[in-house]
Amino acid sequence: MIKMIASDMDGTLLTSHLSISELNKDAVLKAQEQGIEFMVATGRAYTEAKPPLEDAGIRCGMITGNGAQAFDADGNEIFTISIDKRIAKKVMAILRENGLYFELMTSKGVYSDSQPQRLENFATLLAENIPHITFKMAIAMASTHLNMLHINYTESYNELIESDDIEVLKVITFSDGGQEILQPIAREIEKLDDVHVTSSFPNNIEINHVEAQKGVAVKRLAEAKSIDLKEVMTIGDNFNDVSMLEVAGVSFAMGNAEAGVKKVAKYEAETNVNDGVGKAILRAISEKL
Repeated sequence: MIKMIASDMDGTLLTSHLSISELNKDAVLKAQEQGIEFMVATGRAYTEAKPPLEDAGIRCGMITGNGAQAFDADGNEIFTISIDKRIAKKVMAILRENGLYFELMTSKGVYSDSQPQRLENFATLLAENIPHITFKMAIAMASTHLNMLHINYTESYNELIESDDIEVLKVITFSDGGQEILQPIAREIEKLDDVHVTSSFPNNIEINHVEAQKGVAVKRLAEAKSIDLKEVMTIGDNFNDVSMLEVAGVSFAMGNAEAGVKKVAKYEAETNVNDGVGKAILRAISEKL
């Protein structure tokens, strides 16, 4: 019997238009009505994850920043796992040496040092996920969407993280060259102390504290609620989801998931544009597995 469900958002719970479909919403609400704990486990920050859930009328707990933070359904912080600032500076130095644009997820929100670059990156994501739209259309959509998110801009990351009241939760960097460019850099970063490098999209890598992983967070929250991991269901599509697919008794990779992710999961759901999460939830709670 499933007692807890943790779902990724981008490429999983969300459609290509970054919203939650009616079937997905109805399935989540049905699970909650049956007393099942539903939460999202996302690479997004809390402020980026909340709007689509609110739009769909879903109230739930959140694992954010790949497991760097967790919040209850009321938005109260449960835990935070940050990167040592000395290590964060070394990560940033490596990225700068390689000429890469990057962003910081902090305890005070997401920061960028280039609004045009952030817009271009988001437009690229939309253009590659929504069929038949031009890049110009994607730029317009990205501009509208980013205006609805709480994004902060800074002229100096180094000065920003010197503040005593800011913790660095995640560093995310991008390259149009994809993993061919990024993987050698990832291997260099992995030599640093207490870091974990993963990816949520073919054109990025994400750097967290080694304990800030979705699987670690899911296990921690399940234990706090005295839920056996055999009674936990997880759903995801990319490599930052692998750790939570590995720990759960029931795990689904999306139909649109990376091939390596599908090898880890026990079951395969339909794609994110075909209500894959909702159908997987309804299948699981009806015990048709």
